[in-house]
Amino acid sequence: MRKLCPNLDREDGLQTVLEVPIPEEILSEKNTTTTRAWQIVKSWMKYNSTESRSSPSSLTSVAAIIGSRDAEIQLLLGVVGAPLVPFPILSDKQSYSINHNIKDQNIEASMAKYIVKQYVAAVGGEHAFNSVESMYAMGKVKMATSEFCAGEMSAINNNNKGKVKKNLQRHGVGEMGGFVVWQKKPELWCLELVVSGCKISAGSDGKVAWRQTPWHHSHASRGPPRPLRRFLQGLDPRSTASLFTNSICIGEKTINNENCFILKLEADSLTLRGRSSSKVEIIRHTIWGYFSQRTGLLVQLEDSHLLRIKTSGNDNIFWETTMESLIQDYKTIDGINIAHAGRSWVSLFRFGESPESHSRTRMEEVWQIEEVDFNIKGLSIDCFLPPSDLRKDEVGCGVLPSSTSKLPYKIIRSASVRLNASKVAAIDVDDSSYSDSDDEF
Repeated sequence: MRKLCPNLDREDGLQTVLEVPIPEEILSEKNTTTTRAWQIVKSWMKYNSTESRSSPSSLTSVAAIIGSRDAEIQLLLGVVGAPLVPFPILSDKQSYSINHNIKDQNIEASMAKYIVKQYVAAVGGEHAFNSVESMYAMGKVKMATSEFCAGEMSAINNNNKGKVKKNLQRHGVGEMGGFVVWQKKPELWCLELVVSGCKISAGSDGKVAWRQTPWHHSHASRGPPRPLRRFLQGLDPRSTASLFTNSICIGEKTINNENCFILKLEADSLTLRGRSSSKVEIIRHTIWGYFSQRTGLLVQLEDSHLLRIKTSGNDNIFWETTMESLIQDYKTIDGINIAHAGRSWVSLFRFGESPESHSRTRMEEVWQIEEVDFNIKGLSIDCFLPPSDLRKDEVGCGVLPSSTSKLPYKIIRSASVRLNASKVAAIDVDDSSYSDSDDEF
């Protein structure tokens, strides 16, 4: 990962420190000289500095590129970039401890607590957890839209008509970038992610979780602040243990040749109502953890949520998002087992109204952790403050199409579905805000 950008105007000039390091692969692409590659990186920096706090006219210019590669990046960052977990997590260091007799609970809950206890021991133990006050991680990602299917065929897996596929690993497609995360408590965190020149920032100051993108105003999510899902993908074992301590064990499954216990946690109705709005209802949000019977480590994280968008007519539009993350390459850092690689698959399914309006989009992400450190000196509460232009009346943290659109962009120009850029609305996959106004994009 490159952390410094050379001065291209003067050889003896000082180098620029990059806010988000970039992968070496970006500088070594075929048919691209090193100087040209750095010029591209500098144009990214200029783009983000001028567009991220943009005026309505510049937002219109972003909307004008819908249908291009940039629009695909926008969808990827909106859906895969910074999703949140279903629940807040207590900062209590002993929230994952078994402080009462597990015999007083049903067998499913008792088994889950025992599995979490084994997980805590496998990743380093309570003593190692209690020694950590803050953490930092830096890594690289590669993400792509791997499949798009529209119309009636979106619900039929064995029919390739109307379906377009790409493979992130086999064909080498995908958008590359880097990210940096900081955390002081489960409710104090910050993420900066740059993919092919588009930057997304997200964080929580303990009172509100927020997100900032070049194509939408800074906005807050509904309900109490929740942790970033990336932390539970093997980066923050303490939060993972705290989250699943109130889960239930629902069975066993083999994941990547590992026999695993399945722990399930579902958001209650009160939590869902707190994250819903007058136009968007969160119907359910469930998360599953697959813990290895052999090592005790978390092997896979899966979550799924369903939301309903209320339209002006009698019809409702439903969006179902499912995300599966395979967690790999555990390495010990200061006595704590941290996952250093993984892969996520995301399915975004739209249904309701007529079958012709149905669509399914699949996305993939591969990530690799390059650096991890604990107990960062000087990491104060000021590092997690939300942007000054935060709009607290917003609910969204991502990008989904409005109720009249199947997708917010044309994945492939030959696809049978043609979408209008003006139909894109700012809606979060997690805590969706919905607007009837096309101008709000």
